Amino acid sequence: MKRFLPMVVFAGLGLTACTSAEKRESPWVAPDTASLSFSDTLVRYGRNLIAHTARYLGPDGQVMQITNGMNCQNCHLQAGTQPFGNNFSAVSATYPRFRERSGSWESIEKRVNDCLQRSLGGSPIDSLSTEMRALVAYFCWLGKNVPTKTRPVGSGLHPLAYLKRAADTVKGQKQYVVKCSSCHQMNGQGVRHPAKAEFIYPPLWGDSSFTTAAGLYRISNFARYIYANMPQGTTYQKPQLSAEEAWDIAAYVLSKPRRNRNFPGDWPAISTKPIDHPFGPYADPFSENQHKFGPFPPIEAFYRELPAK
Repeated sequence: MKRFLPMVVFAGLGLTACTSAEKRESPWVAPDTASLSFSDTLVRYGRNLIAHTARYLGPDGQVMQITNGMNCQNCHLQAGTQPFGNNFSAVSATYPRFRERSGSWESIEKRVNDCLQRSLGGSPIDSLSTEMRALVAYFCWLGKNVPTKTRPVGSGLHPLAYLKRAADTVKGQKQYVVKCSSCHQMNGQGVRHPAKAEFIYPPLWGDSSFTTAAGLYRISNFARYIYANMPQGTTYQKPQLSAEEAWDIAAYVLSKPRRNRNFPGDWPAISTKPIDHPFGPYADPFSENQHKFGPFPPIEAFYRELPAK
């Protein structure tokens, strides 16, 4: 039986890494939870923390009260196992890694705390806490058959070309009413479970939704996410939305108010900032509004020609 190493200390960094094993054919398929033994308590707890974050860490959490009430799997579908559903297949294989956003090497623990603060509007947790060790154990178990420095097919988000025009919030609102409001509600506040602290359908804007610092607040990420996964019943092989509809719905949702989170240390090299990062400053002459909604091809062309200039 192949096992992960719970912690490897890199000289001077103190970063967590995991072992990896032989290559497997694509697409990536998560290990079966039925294979877990009764002794794999950390892995089981880690999965529960992803699937039911609010029960443990939400406003009425059993362990801490540090997040906005969403579950991690509201953004990382099926506890981080769904193909092109923002899954965790590549976490153990690609961390620690250098990230331009922070301009530094980041551990799995750093990445987890980023999500807690940016997406769930919460606070970081101790890297040696049971909760953090459980999350790391779960990520390592999920990626136990993924070779080091490999991103399996189905990891991350589904590719989606930029529109030639700006994403349209008016068109997006019309599509939202038809395709999204039955679950997320007309007011975007989702539906809470009547007997639990969790959401049945998560809020898409407002104080309980992901913040302005979340990765899904970038329109390209959100458009790719909903294209391959929404509405319910969608798979990346059988999308129910056109690419244009996905972009427009993303624009509408991201135009709505939500909790603001500011991290002034982000993107120390501003030329490496993604072209759809919605906040300046930028290393180009385009407006903040164009960086948020497009059109993106002119910005893309600017950076493509930059080395020649």
